[in-house]
Amino acid sequence: MLKLKIMPRSVLSSLYGSTILASLALAPVAVQAQTAPAITTDAVVPSVSVVGSRRVGAASSTDTPVAIDFIPMTKAAEQSGQFDLAQVLSNLSPSFNSTRQTGADGADLIDSAALRGLGSDQTLVLVNGKRRHTVALVNLFGARNRGNTGTDMNGIPVMAIREVQVLRDGAAAQYGSDAIAGVINIDLKKSLGCESVAGYGQYTEGDGENWQASAYCGVALGGGVLGITGEYSDRGRSNRSEPGNPRIIGDTKADNQTIYLNGEFPAGAGGKFYFTAGVQQRDASSAAFGREGLGSEDIPSRNSAAMYPDGFVPFINGKVDDRWGTVGYRWTAGEWNADLSQTYGYNRLKYNIANTLNASIANLDLLGGGQGRSADRFYAGAFSFRQATTNADISRFYSDVFKGMNVAFGLEHRRENYQIFAGEAGSYIDADGVGIGGNAGSQGFPGFQPGDETDTDRHSNAAYVDIETDLTDRLKIQTALRYERYSDFGSTTTGKLAAAYRLAPDLLLRGSASTGFRAPSLQQAYFSSTFTDFVSGQPLDVVLAPNGGRVAAAAGIPQLKDEESKSYTLGLTWSPTQALSVTADLYRIDIDDRIVLSGRFDADNYPALGATLQQLGVGQAQFFVNSVDTKTQGLDLTVSHRANVAAGRLTTFLAANFSKTEVQRVKAPAALAGFEDVLLSERERLFIEEGAPRRKATLGFDYVQGKLETALRVIHFGPQTLGTFSGPPVPNQKYEAKTSADLAFTWAFTEKTRLTVGGTNIFDVKPTVQDANETDNGFKYESVQFGLNGAALFARLAHRF
Repeated sequence: MLKLKIMPRSVLSSLYGSTILASLALAPVAVQAQTAPAITTDAVVPSVSVVGSRRVGAASSTDTPVAIDFIPMTKAAEQSGQFDLAQVLSNLSPSFNSTRQTGADGADLIDSAALRGLGSDQTLVLVNGKRRHTVALVNLFGARNRGNTGTDMNGIPVMAIREVQVLRDGAAAQYGSDAIAGVINIDLKKSLGCESVAGYGQYTEGDGENWQASAYCGVALGGGVLGITGEYSDRGRSNRSEPGNPRIIGDTKADNQTIYLNGEFPAGAGGKFYFTAGVQQRDASSAAFGREGLGSEDIPSRNSAAMYPDGFVPFINGKVDDRWGTVGYRWTAGEWNADLSQTYGYNRLKYNIANTLNASIANLDLLGGGQGRSADRFYAGAFSFRQATTNADISRFYSDVFKGMNVAFGLEHRRENYQIFAGEAGSYIDADGVGIGGNAGSQGFPGFQPGDETDTDRHSNAAYVDIETDLTDRLKIQTALRYERYSDFGSTTTGKLAAAYRLAPDLLLRGSASTGFRAPSLQQAYFSSTFTDFVSGQPLDVVLAPNGGRVAAAAGIPQLKDEESKSYTLGLTWSPTQALSVTADLYRIDIDDRIVLSGRFDADNYPALGATLQQLGVGQAQFFVNSVDTKTQGLDLTVSHRANVAAGRLTTFLAANFSKTEVQRVKAPAALAGFEDVLLSERERLFIEEGAPRRKATLGFDYVQGKLETALRVIHFGPQTLGTFSGPPVPNQKYEAKTSADLAFTWAFTEKTRLTVGGTNIFDVKPTVQDANETDNGFKYESVQFGLNGAALFARLAHRF
């Protein structure tokens, strides 16, 4: 029989080099319990599920020879100046990147997130060890994750989460598609007791008010525990545009209502029934580029003097419906452990465009003797994505094989559906039909047309085997093999080999080599839209053509296939005492046939498309295509230390990520040979290579003395270079390295109640100023590094019942 000795997570982390990033300024609960009254019950964990290991009942990440970060969320929910999960992780984990976009259409409404500078769709997200769905949105604009889908990290309230585990290693052979950069596992609470948090924040410039109320309650039910989390948040709009500029540059307005249930109950002899269900409704509003008034070229092409004589700013209002749930049953049969589960995820984004007009309708009204008016709001359509995953997992631990061997195998079946729904006619039609006057469609975001509609399905089947073996007291080996077959592009086989060798009691050498893949998303394959972009301040209609459609066929774009990767890691961990831990991990990730959003083809740079584009009435076309090989290499470094200082306890943590992505080769389809510079322009190449800073470091200090806790976190962002619309000889956008700081003070009134006040980006640091005509959002700097809003103040009151 496998016997487990349960220890506090702070001790477990030192054994095989896992890290506890909560000490960045949100000290580990195990430490906090020794120094100040604690609101949480997580100080000792009776059982731990670790991402990257399939050993049932594993006590910690000591059972896996790869780098894992543990990030307890209790203090983040109660004391952090960041109110949503993406921002919390971005300020805690250097390898994690998420930047709020502005002026990027739908990408303003959903924050995308990624690991190690790769795309958001190259990081797999699990909830309680089960695959979470991606969003329906494809990011088309903004400085991050262009052409990618991703998982909405903010769809889950921080209050519902016990811990986030970040596996910094390729794991497609273990978990399937998307796990090229790593895996994030969100472990939800199901502990007894109730707690609540009320928070308020505001930028020092007086806008962007952020209200949040969260509550969790775990109740005993049916011999088990049911955890219930409810949250309401209201984030106000911020605006950093210059006086007199009609643009609105800053955070979107967002109203979130979320509820999550998470339960586990005994059922049958030695079995457990478990389920999770979560729903979030989000109403968000993003400001598009402004249209000018009288005396400008926007009248009558994109404005009407009768409606907006002084110009206007259209608002892209999005209603997001996100649902996730899983039901399952775990049981034992002799020495075997089995887990059968069904997971369902759904995401829908509906567009309603307000403070707008259809200039062609207004022009037709004017030609007919009217004043020149149209409706000022339109339903512009929607898209949705749903995913259903069935898993059967079986494992057994053999204590008499070597020093212990765990064998796991299983099957997975997944079905996916992607739909695009057309908007109302006024959101896309060309009403005057005379080729002069107003442009077609709602300004800010032309609606999806009937020709854009799609309802597409696919399915996949997978089988895997995963073996972990303690060959000796010093050497551990992990192997994994996975076969997966998709209905739309074929099959793939991936493998992984990892090992950990203890050189000395306090020194561990670890490494891994693996192959991986990412299936092309249905969103990338079938997204279709005609939209208006602004290039150097001038409007241009662009069609994003679906794979296999008329425009893609005319351009010779082949069917999308999977990306393939090879990953390598090599690291050392050093834990000379329980108070000090150091880890360093080198990594390299090679990705072949990476799917990218192409540059824009038109009649000038690709004459073969000229006639097709003219028939569509658009100036340019873009496609998704497997056309780039990239190499990413870097270093993750962590140092943590705990010490008694004066009459209190000081926790210090340094975490750094150094990463460099390079495009190795551009592989144009045969029909586009010779057009590689259009397929991937320097501007698009830089979005891939430097969409995230090439280095990021966090230095945190957390000092607790009596009832007062002081937390200081310093975050350094390396430089970035982004492209321009004009290209050479116009210089690229150079963003200098910047350093931000967060400061918070927490007073514990009682063991159950505490108040936190503080500030984020307290020195009001902002990105380097650029030429607004050359940025993607038309502002003097992009949403890079830490964003563009500046300093903020916040307060949080937490109470445990």
